[in-house]
Amino acid sequence: MVREWSRSETRSLLRVPGPGDDKYSRGVVAIRTGSADYPGAAVLGVEAAWRAGAGYVRYVGTAADAVLARRPETVAGPDIGRTRPGAWVVGSGTDAGRRTAEEERALREILAGDVPVVVDAGALDLAPGAAAPLILTPHAGEFRRLCERIRADADLDRDREGAVAAIAARLGQTVLLKGSRTLVADPDGEVLGVGDAPGWLAAAGTGDVLAGVIAALAAANPGRAPVEVAASAAWLHGHAARLASGAQDGASGHPIVALDVAEALPRAIADLLS
Repeated sequence: MVREWSRSETRSLLRVPGPGDDKYSRGVVAIRTGSADYPGAAVLGVEAAWRAGAGYVRYVGTAADAVLARRPETVAGPDIGRTRPGAWVVGSGTDAGRRTAEEERALREILAGDVPVVVDAGALDLAPGAAAPLILTPHAGEFRRLCERIRADADLDRDREGAVAAIAARLGQTVLLKGSRTLVADPDGEVLGVGDAPGWLAAAGTGDVLAGVIAALAAANPGRAPVEVAASAAWLHGHAARLASGAQDGASGHPIVALDVAEALPRAIADLLS
């Protein structure tokens, strides 16, 4: 049975900084995404993490020039140094088939850690056996390839909810299946549904934005269950898309691009907190 995730539940994960907060307590996000072919994925994930409330974003990857051109407040370098992240994002804008041995070692080290990792696109193949708490974010095609890799019999066409729950249980991790209705399952069988996102959200790069939002909320809420973090991020992501596209109160809205969604996140957060 799927439980619908709500606006009020999403609001409970939004932390308003107080006098005792600093950039670290607001949440530290580390991002290892993007490639020479897809540097924009890194830009979008970093932008979203900042816009969703992270206090410190560290970028570790090959698209540092593009990231810093857009978000100069980001700390970029070949490693995280002494910074302890509250959450990671890996895989967006990368291709497992072109991954170097050095990159695979770095990713496996992250996945062997103890902080939450949002795993997208080109790193999904490394999820089986990972020790870190993961939030996998496949779209339908990536989900089917993941099922093939772990030899799981999960039929999205016949039972979308059951398929997501089965893979989450099989991997022992949280799985967020992107789509017009997003489903988030945890290893114990709970499945949360997030709907009402406008069709305009179906655009390249919006998944990269979602990954950054998930990481920002995970870093700011270390005590919350990953399934709740992921569902809240999906709800907030969809609400930002509604605001950006004007698809509210019965209006059809208009086309948007992924960066529009990221830029609308502060408005979406302010609306939930009002």
